[in-house]
Amino acid sequence: MIETMIHAFVGPLTETFFQKALIGGGIAAVVCGVVGCLVILRGMAFLGDALSHAMIAGVAGGYLFMKLVFTVEAHAPSMLVGSLLAAIITVSSISFVSRVSRIKDDTAIGIMYTGVFAAGVVLVSVFRNYIHIDLVHFIMGDVLGVADADLWVAALAAAAVLSVIVLFFRYFQLTSFDPIMAASIGMPVVLIDYALTTCVSLVVVSAVSMVGVILVVGLLITPAATAYLLCDRLDRMMFLSALFGVTSVIGGLYLCIWLDSSGGGAIMLFCTFQFIVVLFVAPRYGLLANWMRRRRMVPQQLVEDVLTCVLRAGPRGMSRSSIALHVNASSERLAKALRSMTREGLLEQTDGDFVLTQQGRQEANRVLRAHRLWETYLRQVGLAVTEVHRKAHELEHVHDKESVAYLDDILGHPVRDPHGTEIPRDQNSCIPGNVCSISLLGEGTSATIEFLRSPAREIGLETGDVIRVGSREEVDGAWQLHLPDGRRIRLDHEQADAIDARIVTVPENV
Repeated sequence: MIETMIHAFVGPLTETFFQKALIGGGIAAVVCGVVGCLVILRGMAFLGDALSHAMIAGVAGGYLFMKLVFTVEAHAPSMLVGSLLAAIITVSSISFVSRVSRIKDDTAIGIMYTGVFAAGVVLVSVFRNYIHIDLVHFIMGDVLGVADADLWVAALAAAAVLSVIVLFFRYFQLTSFDPIMAASIGMPVVLIDYALTTCVSLVVVSAVSMVGVILVVGLLITPAATAYLLCDRLDRMMFLSALFGVTSVIGGLYLCIWLDSSGGGAIMLFCTFQFIVVLFVAPRYGLLANWMRRRRMVPQQLVEDVLTCVLRAGPRGMSRSSIALHVNASSERLAKALRSMTREGLLEQTDGDFVLTQQGRQEANRVLRAHRLWETYLRQVGLAVTEVHRKAHELEHVHDKESVAYLDDILGHPVRDPHGTEIPRDQNSCIPGNVCSISLLGEGTSATIEFLRSPAREIGLETGDVIRVGSREEVDGAWQLHLPDGRRIRLDHEQADAIDARIVTVPENV
């Protein structure tokens, strides 16, 4: 049994065709893995597929040229040159169509590569007496039948591409992650993009004749995607991608020998299997890790319900049993939420009761502010006063800064909700030193005028004036400003929004 297993692994290594397949597939896997990282980071996966399919036109053209001009059968270098020309034509056509029309890049790729691919198929069929290319072989590849010329072409192309990647790694890295910054510091972004496209073309055309269209696209994308699930650094990602590519070739070749199947198909099957395994078990971005994080996660809505519940209880806090009466959650989930909130510094326990920390109070006030603004809005649109609390409890979790600021503004920055309860102020309007509009300042706040816009320029205020905000008028909600010289200035909503002031002091009870 053991001898049989050893022979199953060692036996193929003694065969010349297997050795060539390992070398050729390994070379293709390494260079495809390295370049593939840049391809998927830039969202160019479809371009690699397009170039690989467009190669048939270049291969057919090179074959036909050698046959008609030199009356010899085409060989790898001539087909490589033809394939490069086909790649240049394909990329140029895609760039031209997307630049001169409203067609986007992905659509232009789909149009042009299918057109070039179709041209190659027609060329092969029309000149079938001169061109002896097996389309099935071209698409599926025959990694077990690698020729010596294919190995030399692949090795030279890989050396050239890897040299370019190493020499200009920093340029490729920066333009892949932040092309705007790269352009702002003077990097030739367009030239770098063309260099990468040329590298992709060279990789594809040097490997297609050896491993086929499907395998070269798979080796360009799948190992890089697998590595992307495991790391956040480009250099490590490239190393892992090349490693996954090589292991795919090794595992796939053994698989094809054992199953007596297609070499390219077996390699891609093993490569995809690797990706699926990593997709499940990756420590940070895998499905299992995501499931465990979600299992440990406490719903944000539950956290906010607990915060507002404890806030309403006052400084003495609440016991766990009291919180359970007001929060709709199972005892297990509530206990997990309380532990998590204590660990994150939102709550602390004092004599068995939970009280808010400073951070927890700020978060609770933010949610409570949203709740009471939603109550005010719902009452204003006609909802019965007995229903506004229940409905606002559902909407209070929509409390992102922009939404709450918009809601506050269209309501005219109300001070109290429909039940007569005070609405907590915006936290930025309660911090000395911050600059905000007069409309956001609460009663008793002192501030210095920083900027006046129309229509507030003709009301008797100047930049540098120190003001104190008085109580809001009950009838129309106007703002009252008190100046040191005894003057009182009344502002409507539009005028209050047009004045920016730097907060000096705020009342102690805020």
